[in-house]
Amino acid sequence: MAYGISTYAYFWRVSSRAPEPMSLPDMLRDTAELGGEVFQICDYAPIESYDRAGLADLRATADDLGLTLELGTRGIRPDHLLTYLDTAGELGVTLVRSMLNTADHRPGTAEAVTLLKEAVPRYAAAGVTLGLETYEQVATDDLVSVVRAVDDPHLGIVLDPGNSVARLERPADVVAATAPYTVNIHVKDFAFTRRDGWVGFTYAGCPLGEGLLDYDAMIAAVGAARPGDRGINQIVEHWLPWQDEGYDATARLEHQWTQHSINTLLRSE
Repeated sequence: MAYGISTYAYFWRVSSRAPEPMSLPDMLRDTAELGGEVFQICDYAPIESYDRAGLADLRATADDLGLTLELGTRGIRPDHLLTYLDTAGELGVTLVRSMLNTADHRPGTAEAVTLLKEAVPRYAAAGVTLGLETYEQVATDDLVSVVRAVDDPHLGIVLDPGNSVARLERPADVVAATAPYTVNIHVKDFAFTRRDGWVGFTYAGCPLGEGLLDYDAMIAAVGAARPGDRGINQIVEHWLPWQDEGYDATARLEHQWTQHSINTLLRSE
């Protein structure tokens, strides 16, 4: 098990609000400086425009920094998944995260199984694992049923229990249901806070250890369900709201949260 950082931990610093958005090499160097061992390029559209030379340069940068790379995308159409499999091969990636739905494709469980049975054998042949993330658009029980129906060790689940709260699923229940199939973990804490005037709540991120994520119980559950699997990496992400003070304050806090999270994970060993 190794600890790393996702592009989502740099959400604001790579956004259009940044005066000079960070590049992928910038994020790789920052991850290494913070002590991370893995960098997950997740839902980062520019990676799709890299040619082979660009991917080779990126892989060389990661190798020089001692970082393992992972990929993340959305959707399960076979042609899209196989495009990402090709990219994985160029980068030396062995874990690709995806999600069942996209903006224009929301397959039911039967269709999802059919599509994945077409793509996953190619992943298996290449030694790459595909992980489907838990999130509110798909019931966790349905996600588990898809993985079980495909029945291939190179298909599993990326566990992120905070996502499913919006579906009124308890994080502990999501962890229990998915632990036997978990191949990757997104570590982000979350909390509810009252809005002004006590009119409703805001559900957002918070520093690791200060919210509702029972990190120790999650890791214990996955470890008990998969006792021989040491390849389940833990990846830091955030739900950091934009700060009223502007970009500099937001970027500074984003860095602080990332540093705090990776330090907390490294101390947990």
